[in-house]
Amino acid sequence: MKKAICGARLFDGESFRDGLALVFSEEGIEALVAERRVPADAEIIRVDGHILAPGFVDLQVNGGGGVLFNNDPSLEGLKTICRAHAQFGTTSLLPTLITDTPEVVHQAVAAGRAARAEGIPGFLGLHLEGPHLALAKKGTHDPALIRPMETVDCDFLVENAGAFGVALITVAPESVKRQQVARLAAAGYTVSLGHTGTDCATAGEYRMAGATMATHLFNAMSPLNHREPGLVGAALSDGGLSCGLIADGYHVDPVAMGIALRAKKGPGRIFLVTDAMSVTGTDMECFTLNGRTIYRSEGRLTLANGTLAGADTDMLTCVMNCHRDLGVPLEEALRMASLYPADAVNAKNKGRLQEGADADFVLLGEDLSLAATYIGGTCVFSAGDSASVEHD
Repeated sequence: MKKAICGARLFDGESFRDGLALVFSEEGIEALVAERRVPADAEIIRVDGHILAPGFVDLQVNGGGGVLFNNDPSLEGLKTICRAHAQFGTTSLLPTLITDTPEVVHQAVAAGRAARAEGIPGFLGLHLEGPHLALAKKGTHDPALIRPMETVDCDFLVENAGAFGVALITVAPESVKRQQVARLAAAGYTVSLGHTGTDCATAGEYRMAGATMATHLFNAMSPLNHREPGLVGAALSDGGLSCGLIADGYHVDPVAMGIALRAKKGPGRIFLVTDAMSVTGTDMECFTLNGRTIYRSEGRLTLANGTLAGADTDMLTCVMNCHRDLGVPLEEALRMASLYPADAVNAKNKGRLQEGADADFVLLGEDLSLAATYIGGTCVFSAGDSASVEHD
């Protein structure tokens, strides 16, 4: 059924456009038109005083709703994770499997294939973060499971390219050859450099081989130094690299975030990721990962030794942190959560409100509280009476 959202301040992914209605159906966005030109057969949804913006695109989601993908690499696990993040405005996400055994990797890929075949709302593909990383920059990844990429690993990935939707893989030059990066990129993977102590020159060589992204900027990577710029320097100075950023206020100091945003060379952009764990959308106080307990306290998730272990946040919170704490214009904060990540993985029907794009969007209050989330033209979350949404 055709519907039209009227009365909102519409952000199309690039800029605000007032006085327009969004006409959509389950097939996608049909048009952006002046309100007086809304088709007569469309159901009118009035949302006066709200912001209408593209749904958020999160390329790094370890879990949510009580489920950690590593602990439950199944179709049902993926459904739970996607539902949990829809409550915070995320309409497309990449469930992320961190370093694990080959058996778990195979299970995750099989679950991704099933999720794509079923068309789970919010499921965009998979992010395989490891196990081909550097021990020296392991972070919370289990060192016993980190290993170099072998031919059999690369063969498996290439054989399954495209089978589970968008495919993003984080690797370290210490454990993956340039030829393997080139092969993965040619097969359709977005290759991201992360959990690495690589130098700036080597990062540039891997970029030329096909890597186009850096995973969670600043975290678990060689830092910017005045004589050796490291991966941070490469990511900021190379316009061919896009960068994920965890803007929870704990992973990266706000001063460093501001410097990075001012320094980043385009066309590659800095985009927001949550690195969220199973606690998102729950009141859980702890959980386990690879047999180790992760503790939740005061907005942080850590191992017993204090090592950060993913993030206790959501995409809407990251948007507000950037806008309110860093002074990032609202338009740019919204782009960082939608348009930029969508473009980083070439998801051209996501992150924008335009004719032909998927009908994935959010309604936000003037205080940026979430009123409703739509995926594929269907409202999958509503804040209830606080949304003040009226159907004519």
